[in-house]
Amino acid sequence: VQLAESGGGLVQPGGSLRLSCATSGFTFSTHTMRWYRQPPGKGREFVALITSFGTSTSYADSVKGRFTISRDNAENTVDLQMNSLKSEDTAVYYCNVRRQAVDYWGQGTQVTVSS
Repeated sequence: VQLAESGGGLVQPGGSLRLSCATSGFTFSTHTMRWYRQPPGKGREFVALITSFGTSTSYADSVKGRFTISRDNAENTVDLQMNSLKSEDTAVYYCNVRRQAVDYWGQGTQVTVSS
């Protein structure tokens, strides 16, 4: 299983970024995919999930209405569109899949929201 996040960077408050996670090594279309983040000095926290065929999504309260998770089962990718970014969204963002009770993670991508 391999997960590779991309799309992070420095953005001003109120701006937008789109993160992407490229995957391989498992049957992508049959797995729920998740995004997590780890703010500086804090633990990893759940951000969003999307079920196998995109029929259901769920978001942390802190990002609801601002972030949108989506997936492309033909390309084996999962994206996170982040709008109206705030300084508290600054974190390393990780893509996650749980397969046979084992959690797999990418290397993460840094998102910094600052003026």
